[in-house]
Amino acid sequence: MSEAEWRRLNRANWDERVAVHLKPGTRYDQARLRDGTARIGAITGAILGSVAGQKILHLQCHFGMDSLILAQHGATVTGIDFSAPAIQAARGLASELGLETQARFLVSDVYETASALPEPSGFDRVFVSWGALCWLPDMAGWARVVAHFLKPGGWLALAEAHPAAYVFDDAAKTADGRPGWYAPYLGRQTMVEDHAEDYADPSARLTNTHTHEWLHPLSDIIGGLLAAGLRLDAFHEHEIVPWKMFDCLVPDGDGFFRWPDKPWLPLAYSLRAVKPG
Repeated sequence: MSEAEWRRLNRANWDERVAVHLKPGTRYDQARLRDGTARIGAITGAILGSVAGQKILHLQCHFGMDSLILAQHGATVTGIDFSAPAIQAARGLASELGLETQARFLVSDVYETASALPEPSGFDRVFVSWGALCWLPDMAGWARVVAHFLKPGGWLALAEAHPAAYVFDDAAKTADGRPGWYAPYLGRQTMVEDHAEDYADPSARLTNTHTHEWLHPLSDIIGGLLAAGLRLDAFHEHEIVPWKMFDCLVPDGDGFFRWPDKPWLPLAYSLRAVKPG
């Protein structure tokens, strides 16, 4: 299958998810964003650091909820996403919240961001979070995009699901209800999916169900960043993740989910990669 075809299928899937995620009651509920009390999550907040007065590029921003939270906390944010409906929703929210001057949103594939945003690099932060990298086939190319837009001394703030957890899936549950083997960690294979369910609203049923995803080992992600000239300044593994990745996970009371008994393997990681200078 051509690159254009896998991207077309993924875009159709995410275009359809926008309307689902905008509904009240999903994990993207906007009530606190609208009343000005929303906060960025603990893991992402720790790796981002203080954002007041900072110029931030948010890649794969979806409909801009986290971008707008950062803008409410004093950042100037540019959000990029390949879904036109998502960017339309983001612009509408920015206008509604009076944040048009602090948050702008552009439609672009990640790998084509330099064409969509043809201005000198100079961002204090590039921000990527939660379920983003599995939709990209090339970590070396992604890392070059990140490095291109950072100013010297700026950093990538990345918070992601751990690839060790992506090895498992509920579709292959074991007898005790645990997720079973799904994809080899070092397989570096394209995973062709067909799922009608939506992670943010279990009651929703999608019609654009076919997608392509990739499991990237940490060595490919970190290695790509190092090859792009960045320096790894912080790396953390976490026993929690902000969505119910597996049916057996239990809420921890702070908006995250964890294993029900022991921290068997990390569910998430975060890192900070700095552009020297």
